[in-house]
This record gives sequence, structure tokens and C-alpha cells, in this order.
Amino acid sequence: MYSLVVPIYRNEEFIPKLIQRCSWLQTNLKEPLEVVFIVDGSPDRSFELLKDSLKSATFHFQLARLSKNFGSFAAIRKGLEMATGDYYAVMAADLQEPKELFLKLFETVRSDNFDIVLGTRGLRSDPLFSRLSSNLFWALYRTFIQPEMPRGGVDVFACNRLFREHLIAFKESHSSLVGLIFWMGFRRKLIAYDRNTREFGKSAWTLSKKIRYMLDSIFSFTDLPIQILVCFGLIGIVLSVGLGGVILMAKFFGTIHVPGYAAIAMLILFFASLNSLGLGIIGVYVWRAFENTKARPEAFVIENLRSSQWKDAYTPRLSASQQV
Repeated sequence: MYSLVVPIYRNEEFIPKLIQRCSWLQTNLKEPLEVVFIVDGSPDRSFELLKDSLKSATFHFQLARLSKNFGSFAAIRKGLEMATGDYYAVMAADLQEPKELFLKLFETVRSDNFDIVLGTRGLRSDPLFSRLSSNLFWALYRTFIQPEMPRGGVDVFACNRLFREHLIAFKESHSSLVGLIFWMGFRRKLIAYDRNTREFGKSAWTLSKKIRYMLDSIFSFTDLPIQILVCFGLIGIVLSVGLGGVILMAKFFGTIHVPGYAAIAMLILFFASLNSLGLGIIGVYVWRAFENTKARPEAFVIENLRSSQWKDAYTPRLSASQQV
């Protein structure tokens, strides 16, 4: 069985076409399809409309409503936990991805050549400001957090049971599901697609949510701020020594006439830089403690072969006389 997870938030206008797309996928897939709808505390009538529309559904489904809006990543994770299929995919409810993409995602992950298949945006039909802000966001993300992230980011993906079991084992809050996917590794494939124009309403992926997502990713997947602090501290100490020498020379030649200026300036420069360096060093230890509290596994075993599997092939065959 294929399982399709669909997080729902402020998508009541899309419900009829969403049901049609799920029915189309069931018709074109060779195996049964299970769709897990997760209504993420949506304030509109999405849950009620889904409840009525699914009475005549031609596919297996689960419909769940969360107690409040926990965010799309938490909703996706909950949907993956509830799904019962052998292969899993995530689809956005605003239907901006072409429906053929999900057939390709399922087909690719079922080939068993890859554990995770990600849809990456090619051309975008979004408004100019949305495109510019999104491009800037993902450019910063790739530069400072995860260089392997595709230029257009990732919205949809498909995976096998092995990957899904490891993914839902993470219990981190204020983290990034996409960041975890790339952090985990495994056999990965990217499939590019052109994103369609949004038909109704505005995206819930606002600038404030992008900023929060960026901060969660920074503090969950990189110690770059600590490294910057340490570098500034070291550079500051070197500069303070150099400037201190300049101030001493100026004092020696009588250029500085204010009493105590040289000593105060040198002390401020040196100890300000030393303070930054000390905070950076403390930050390194705090980061290591934080990494341990997340309890992420050190490694994933995706295949384990034992010699007993070839025992018969390598055991010498004895003749009847030798056995006697």
C-alpha cells in the first residue's frame, strides 16, 4: 500500500480538488492508496468539508484533527506515524505541485534504488516578491546551514519504510523536518518539477514563519554563531594588541595628552575581545551539551549482511568417504 500524508491548514477552498487528485492517484497507481489527512488546528471549515467529502472516497483514508496549529512539520510527522503503507509521500494541500510528480515519486522510491526521493522546485509561478524572498531564504540556508539543500528548497518527498521509521523516531521540538532529512543521509534522489500557480487564497508560509524556520534550523543544525563569536574574539585580541602598540607609541612620543587615556583604551580593547572569545569557548561546550540532549543517533545501519548467509556457499563439500 502507498500512504500519502496531506497536512491541512486554511485550505477549505482546495478540498474538492484535493479529493479529486487523491482519487486520480488511486486510479493511476497499481496498488491501494491510503491518504492521511492531518488538519493542523485549521480555523476554517477544512475538517468539516473533508469529513463530508470523504464519505464517498474511492481510496483508503484517515482523517485526524490536531488540538491546535502545531506547524506543518509536526503535522507531517504525526501523519507519517499514523500511516500504515509500505511507501510514503507528503503532498501539500494547495496543489501547486503537478499530480504526475507523485506518481514519479512513488515509482522511484519503490524501485528500491533510493530510500528518500525529494521534489525540488524548478520554475515558480508565484508573485515576484514571494519568489525573491524564497530565493533569498534558501540561498542563506544553503550557505550557512546545509549546502546540500537544493536551490529551490523542498516541499514534497517520498520515502520507504526504513527511512520513515528512523525519521519518526526523532522527538525534537523546534527543529526542521527537511533539515533532519538531509542530516540523516541515506540513498537520496532529487526530482525537479515546475510549480503551478496557487489558485485560492494566500500561502500560510509567511515571512515570520520563514524567519522562525531559519532560526530553528540554525540552532538545530549548525554552530556557526558560536564559530563567528570565537573568530571575532580572536581577531579582536590580535587587533587590540596591534592598537595597543600604536597607543603606547603615541604615548611615548607625547601625542596623547589626556591622562589615563592610553591605559583605558588598551584595557577596553583587550578585555572586550577576550570577553567575546570566552563566550565563544563557553558556547562550544554548551553546543556539545545541546547536541547530546537531542539524543540523535550517531549512525544509521541501512544494510547488514552476515557471514551465515553465505555459510553454505563457503563450506567445503565432503565426499561420502571423507565423511566416514
